[in-house]
Amino acid sequence: MKKLLNEELNRKTIEEFKIAGKYPVMVVLDNVRSLNNIGSVFRTCDAFLVEGICLCGITATPPHREISKTALGATESVSWQYFDTTAGAISTLHNHGYRIYAVEQTVHSAALHEFSISREEKYALVFGHEIKGVEQEVVNRCDGAIEIPQHGPKHSLNIAVSAGIVLWEFFRFYQKGF
Repeated sequence: MKKLLNEELNRKTIEEFKIAGKYPVMVVLDNVRSLNNIGSVFRTCDAFLVEGICLCGITATPPHREISKTALGATESVSWQYFDTTAGAISTLHNHGYRIYAVEQTVHSAALHEFSISREEKYALVFGHEIKGVEQEVVNRCDGAIEIPQHGPKHSLNIAVSAGIVLWEFFRFYQKGF
């Protein structure tokens, strides 16, 4: 087994990525404080052809050295927009026909593996603050919540890990039949 070199991976250039078809998924970062997490989410969105990212509240924006360290150039390929409030981002996305889902543990959250994705819908997935999660005011504005089942004593995952898991599930769904 030979490890592939970067030039053997046949990856898109930034220009090719920008014009490539994207999956109807937006990521919303609700007051994410870690610059490394923000950069990691950019990189994950690049990997899974996500439409874009809404950076909200205290979430830092590119260009920033600490975001760039983990994004590794994904801030150049993935489109993003800043909103003063997450509520503003959600209103804008609702107005553009997106169904909004908090990735959060709520009374009526759907387990990720049981969540029914539809090709007829566009989705916006809200990921929250590293300690506080998605703010209750934001959860109240969502169409629902998706929860990643966990079976250990800890009650949460790192936001970048959560984004990777959830976006992978959406990517796998959209890859089927294409």
